[in-house]
Amino acid sequence: MNKVTKDLFRKYRSARDYARVAQEELEQDIRSTGFFRNKAKSIKACCTILDEKYGGKVPDSMDELLELPGVGRKTANCVLGSAYGQNSGIVVDTHVKRLAERLGLTRQKEPDKIELDLMKVVPEKNWHDFGNLLILHGRAVCDARKPRCPECVLRQECPSAQMFMKQFWNWLNPSPRV
Repeated sequence: MNKVTKDLFRKYRSARDYARVAQEELEQDIRSTGFFRNKAKSIKACCTILDEKYGGKVPDSMDELLELPGVGRKTANCVLGSAYGQNSGIVVDTHVKRLAERLGLTRQKEPDKIELDLMKVVPEKNWHDFGNLLILHGRAVCDARKPRCPECVLRQECPSAQMFMKQFWNWLNPSPRV
C-alpha cells in the first residue's frame, strides 16, 4: 500500500476527490495492493462520510473512526497516534502479532486480544511508538521466515531467539556420538 499511496495522494487531494471518482478508476489505481475491489469500495464509502459528515476532516476519536467503512482498531490506533498524538492503543499488524508471540508477550491469536495483552505491559505513553518499533523491527530483522536472531538487539530477552541460538550452537558443536 505504501508504494501505491505516493501516486494516489498526488492524484486525489481530498476526501471529496476519492468519494467522486468512479469505482472502476479507483480500483485500477490500487489494483496492485490486492483485494482492490473491496478496498476501493471502502475508500469511497469512507471518504463520502468524511466529506459529508466531517467536512473532509478525519475525526479524532476512536468511536468516530471505527464507524468509518474499512477502519478497524489497527487503522484507528495508527491515525490517532500518528495524526493526533493520542496513545489510544497499540497497532497490531502482522509484524506486531508475530513479534509479540516470539517475545512471549502474548499467547493470543486475535489482534484485539493481543493489543490488550500488550497494553498491560507497555506504558500508555509508549503505545504508539511501541507498535511502530515492532513493525520496523519485524520488517528489518525479525522476518517471518528467516529471523536474523544473531543480529537482533532483543535476542537476550527473546525466548524464540534463545531457542534458535541454542539450536545453532548445537549445530556448530555437535556432541560426540557414542
